[in-house]
This record gives sequence, structure tokens and C-alpha cells, in this order.
Amino acid sequence: MAWRLLRVLQRTSFSNHTISLPNPNCSRLNPLAASSPLLPKLWKRSHTDAAPLPSPTQETRAGTESGDSRGAKSTSFRSSLNEAEVAKFAAIAETWWDFQGPFQPLHLMNPTRISFIRSTLCRHFRKDPFSARPFEGLKIVDVGCGGGILSEPLARMGATVTGIDAVEKNIKIAQIHAASDPLTSSIEYRCTTAEELVKENEKFDAVISLEVIEHVADPSDFCKSLAALTVPLGATVISTINRSMRSYATAIVAAEYLLNWLPRGTHQWSRFLTPEELVLILERASISVQEMAGFFYNPLTGDWSLSDDTSVNFIAFATRRNE
Repeated sequence: MAWRLLRVLQRTSFSNHTISLPNPNCSRLNPLAASSPLLPKLWKRSHTDAAPLPSPTQETRAGTESGDSRGAKSTSFRSSLNEAEVAKFAAIAETWWDFQGPFQPLHLMNPTRISFIRSTLCRHFRKDPFSARPFEGLKIVDVGCGGGILSEPLARMGATVTGIDAVEKNIKIAQIHAASDPLTSSIEYRCTTAEELVKENEKFDAVISLEVIEHVADPSDFCKSLAALTVPLGATVISTINRSMRSYATAIVAAEYLLNWLPRGTHQWSRFLTPEELVLILERASISVQEMAGFFYNPLTGDWSLSDDTSVNFIAFATRRNE
């Protein structure tokens, strides 16, 4: 019954229907036109395309040392921490590695997220995608790492990983879990925020933040912090949920109230960003989106796959401009 419901919701077009939503309060952002020509161009980009920017790690780090770090010292970054969201996730922190618990959807989606990250980062940094450890030599930060379900695969692929989260319980659980595997025990987990890392002048080849931006207080300030953490010509990867009628039906009504996959109140529809809004916010933070893909869930198999459909979950690969 559950999979039939999801199948109907995924196939439903809401373009000619209206849904009464409880106080969506969407006035905080001015969305771009839904027909923006930028997004189809990003979606259609072939995974075999060459990286648009030269990005050997040594050159990007040299650029940072020559001047970019001085800019970080002189810029003030406001905290994007949302205390209510922190408390919400602290309450379920112990279930991060329970594959049948509240984070089951993320565990199911994780292989597809990692596939996108591996493909885009290997192309951008000229790494061998067929290597067992393609990310060797790369310094990556996982912002909003939770229990470490993304940090660990990144470490196994050879990256030097720092995982940060504002919830202390999350960090402790991530540390305990990572310690059980020699390939992940080197991950540096810290209970801190992106803004605090900026103050410490930290820089990374790639900054990744998945399913986090919809929970922060100010997406614009958050993206500015991500940009400050990224070396010039470095990479930024963000995933989130589109603010659409379909996402309200699937990610909130179905997932939280009908199927009970997530605790009720996990998401607020008004905090979701459309792909156009995310592109604009990142552009203002000196980050240019190069590629975007959607996630499709098959209720028959329980598998996720990449898709051109960004109406619900989507992920973006971007590069920091050399300014």
C-alpha cells in the first residue's frame, strides 16, 4: 500500500491543482523564474565532459596562501545556526546508524549521493574514477556530518576528511562508529559550525553539505561560509529538497505523516529552496553551479537513482570562483 501511494504521488502533476498549505510563509526569498534557461543547461551536462576549471590541489592551495586567507580574516560571518533544528536532531542522534530508524531514507539514498560526488569530484580534480581511492590528496569537509554516514565513504575513497556538526551527540556517535574501521578512524570530527571554521582560517579542496541548508537560519549566510571554506577553484556540493507541490506531498505528507519514515516536523516546507534560488544564492557567494541532478525513488525496489527531475530531492556540484 505504501509503495502504491508513493508511486501515485511521484507521477502526479500538480501544475493544474492547488493544495492548501498551513502558513507556508515563503516571502523570505524572491524565487527566480521557473523557466530559467540556466537549469536545463546544467541538467543536460554529460558526465563525460572535461572539468571546466584546472584544479590540481597544489595550485588551489597555493592560491589560498597567496591572498584568499587574508580576505577571510577581514570578513565577518554571521552564525547560520538554528537552535530549534539543532535540538530536533539532538533528540534522535542515537539512531544515526539504525538502518530501520528515522535516518533510513538517508541510508537508502547514500549510494546515489556518493555516486554523484565521486563522478563530479573525479572529473573536476582530474582523478581516476576507477581507482579504489580516487580522493587521495584531497582535503574535504562534511558540513553537518551527523553520524558520519557520508564522511566514512569519503575517507574510504582516500580523502582527508573533517566532519563537523553542531550537535555534540552526533559527533560522539560518529567518532565511535568511525573508530571501528582503520580506513575511517582517521576522520577528524569536530562539534562546531562552518562559521567557526572560517574564523580559524580553515580551507578545503571540497566542501560538502548534504540535506543541511534547509535546516539553517539563513541560507545566504550559510553559503557565504561554505564559500569561505573552499579554496579558489575548489568544489562545493550541496543537496536539499525543492520547494514544490510534489515535495510537500512526498517529503512531508507521505514521509512524515502517512508512512512515518521521518519524525513529524522534521521538515518545514517554507524552508525548502528551489533549484533557481540555490543557484542565485551560491552565485552571490562566488560559487558557480556547474551541474545539477535530481533523485528518483523507486518504491518497488526501494532504490534511489539520479534523474533530470529536480522537483523533490536534488543535488548540485559547483566551483568556487578564483576572485
